[in-house]
Amino acid sequence: MPYLRQFLILVLFLGSFGECRNKHTTRERRWTGAVETQKHGTSLAKKPPDVTKSRRLKTEQLLKVDDHDFTMRPAFGGPAIPVGVDVQVESLDSISEVDMDFTMTLYLRHYWKDERLSFASTTNKSMTFDGRLVKKIWVPDVFFVHSKRSFIHDTTTENIMLRVFPDGHVLYSLRVTVTAACNMDFSRFPLDSQTCSLELESYAYTDEDLMLYWKSGDESLSIDEKISLSQFLIQKFHTTSRLAFYSSTGWYNRLYINFTLRRHIFFFLLQTYFPATLMVMLSWVSFWIDRRAVPARVSLGITTVLTMSTIITGVNASMPRVSYIKAVDIYLWVSFVFVFLSVLEYAAVNYLTTVQERRERKLRDRAVREQSLPCTCGMSHTRTMMLDGTYSEADTNSLAGYTEAPMVPEEVVPEKQEHMVVHLSVSSESTTTKKKGIRALRIMQNTHAIDKYSRMIFPGAYIIFNLIYWSVYC
Repeated sequence: MPYLRQFLILVLFLGSFGECRNKHTTRERRWTGAVETQKHGTSLAKKPPDVTKSRRLKTEQLLKVDDHDFTMRPAFGGPAIPVGVDVQVESLDSISEVDMDFTMTLYLRHYWKDERLSFASTTNKSMTFDGRLVKKIWVPDVFFVHSKRSFIHDTTTENIMLRVFPDGHVLYSLRVTVTAACNMDFSRFPLDSQTCSLELESYAYTDEDLMLYWKSGDESLSIDEKISLSQFLIQKFHTTSRLAFYSSTGWYNRLYINFTLRRHIFFFLLQTYFPATLMVMLSWVSFWIDRRAVPARVSLGITTVLTMSTIITGVNASMPRVSYIKAVDIYLWVSFVFVFLSVLEYAAVNYLTTVQERRERKLRDRAVREQSLPCTCGMSHTRTMMLDGTYSEADTNSLAGYTEAPMVPEEVVPEKQEHMVVHLSVSSESTTTKKKGIRALRIMQNTHAIDKYSRMIFPGAYIIFNLIYWSVYC
């Protein structure tokens, strides 16, 4: 029994010792395998350390933002800091004649040197940041002179880029849309050309503190070749610069982006000039209408006058209320005068026709009254008329319906009665010819002399006006 107990204790001891040894060996194998795997991976892809994850190389510490006061400009108290500018025009969105302004989207870039932002670098590469760092450093306070509205695009984040070079040079770029005033001259509208300017200037710093200039001259301004406008042709873009003086603050550097636009005329030819010309030509139709057709000529004249008034109102509705005469106003109002004169022409024709008819009626009434006296000429007819030697052939035409009496002896009939019978005989022979002449005269009188002259004068004067107008404004 004692031997059996000792034997079991020995077996248990040996078993527990072997199990512990196996566990220790397994742990060593796992650790060794992990180390070998790590070494194997490192040999395949060696990556440089990420300096942005290092606590010591944080942006504020790398650029020494906390070590300087960036509320003051670089080299504060010294010479003026030069700030170069270049612009890339992305789009010219709209030109408004009523508000006299334009809207432009552009990339505005500033270049300057701030030694406070210099940092050590072995590769001499720049670092790029977004708009969050801009609030912690000094940037130029450039604004748009005469701007009405402007904003920095913020989709999906603010469109601001800041690039810092190891030697302290800084590139600051932003995408902005601005609506600025443009002083337009409409004296030649719509045959005009407009020149507008977008002006940039420092708000706080005079030319003694900040020198604003175009970085590369005229090459500092670039535009997209796809820019186009519906009403204008973009002729040219160019840059200029000059000093602006304010009596209370001093002199400031000001940069100008100038562009010239020429208006397309084809739209206004179809919508304004061509309809106005047709209305003037339509008013001439009344010169060929019978002067006795009063409703036709009056309605035609009123229609053309009202149509011209509508055209003038439509053109002025889309234009600013300027105090001078525009080129389109001259054409439309002269056309309106031609149309109005055609109405006055018929008024004159109608009045003269009425006066002429009244005069002829008086002459006929006078002739009827004179026919009421008895005639002792021996004619057997119920109507009588007294004749003497002063009446012409035209006066004797009214005797065409009378019958001649037989001849009487000389001793019975006086000499005066024989003379009267001879007059009646001559009048009776020319009655047919006289009626044809009167009918032809009435046909000629239906077309008044004023209508005849108007058919030539009105078109000729309007053609001369058009020749002078287009030679002056084109």
